[in-house]
Amino acid sequence: MIPVEKIEKLRQEMQVLEKDVYDPVKMTDKRLYTQISRRYKELQNILQIVDEYLRLQQTIKENQEILNKEEEKELHEMAEEENEELRGKLESVQEELRELMIPKDPNDFKDAIVEIRAGTGGDEAALFCADLYRMYSYFGEKQGWKQTVLSSNPTGVGGFKEIIFSLSGDGVYGTMRWESGVHRVQRIPVTESQGRVHTSAISVAVLPEADEVDLEINERDLKIDVYRSSGHGGQSVNTTDSAVRITHLPSGIVVTCQDEKSQLKNKNKAMKVLRSRLLDQEILKHESEIAADRRTQVGTGDRSAKIRTYNFPQSRVTDHRINLTSYKLSTILTGEIEEFIEALKIAHRNEQVNG
Repeated sequence: MIPVEKIEKLRQEMQVLEKDVYDPVKMTDKRLYTQISRRYKELQNILQIVDEYLRLQQTIKENQEILNKEEEKELHEMAEEENEELRGKLESVQEELRELMIPKDPNDFKDAIVEIRAGTGGDEAALFCADLYRMYSYFGEKQGWKQTVLSSNPTGVGGFKEIIFSLSGDGVYGTMRWESGVHRVQRIPVTESQGRVHTSAISVAVLPEADEVDLEINERDLKIDVYRSSGHGGQSVNTTDSAVRITHLPSGIVVTCQDEKSQLKNKNKAMKVLRSRLLDQEILKHESEIAADRRTQVGTGDRSAKIRTYNFPQSRVTDHRINLTSYKLSTILTGEIEEFIEALKIAHRNEQVNG
């Protein structure tokens, strides 16, 4: 249980936050007010659980007093039976409180940019890129998130060599971050006449969407090129120099965007991706330092690691980080990935608790 002094400190912090959330001066600072509102909501939830915990403790104590004094058998049994039920609830509330008290990663509350790229496997890998894009789209719809395609490189067979899109909503990055890594697919390609199972791989990178206030980008560090957009097969997307390529000279990161007919829109989308990749670079460095200190199952920042296999002949999906297997491949591809995401979150929380 949280010490009494800690509870009192949380209540005092809540009193300050209750004033801050209605402070018109603080409302003008978007970044600060977002942090205040987020902490207010988080603390409100914690204190509700604390109050429930204290209420259960008090009721158990009162029942115990009855047990110590009451001689009437019926009342004695009722108090004992209620206490047994309350102890179970108390244990559950205590576990919930313990999880809520684990320090949150501020990036978990951010929106996310998802990059899916075909790796080994040619057309089959490109088709699986499209499969995963649909899977994340369905999942996002169920969460009530908004999706925007930022850049895509479609193939003639209905796949993608690369597709980049943003997901906006409540706690997107904290939910989607576990999807980063290499996803492997084992199935018979539509072009395979012999019926042999092929193995292909694609990479997924989930980046926290960076605000302009998260990091400062010097214009002198950017090389911006414009050119004429073109689709797969060499067909022209439009006849003006609207495609944009931005190179961040210090890091060597290159971002291109040609999906919009407006050069300005393409530039804005490309800058959004660039900012997120730079922020992600900082996060990966931090995670790698943590991983160097202790062995971890998840969240190590190793994007080259094979994290999941989708085996179509066996209708099997296996997450190799936590050795979790499901035989519901078809429903998983329609966005039912909560089982994996929740299990990965729990594994990560256990790492934090056990250090």
